Amino acid sequence: MNSLTLAHQGGWDEILMVAGPVLIFAWLLSIARKRAQTMADAEAAEATDSGPSGSVSPPS
Repeated sequence: MNSLTLAHQGGWDEILMVAGPVLIFAWLLSIARKRAQTMADAEAAEATDSGPSGSVSPPS
């Protein structure tokens, strides 16, 4: 009888079964995006601090 009760609850249970995984995926994607941006910013700062690679000073 319990499974029949959960089978048709006006649609809200189906919404939760779809929205739950979508929200979890969106949350994980936002975490990954923040980590990627942090890594890109760190690489850009490292490249700026070390100067251009392979630079040659002009002859004097």
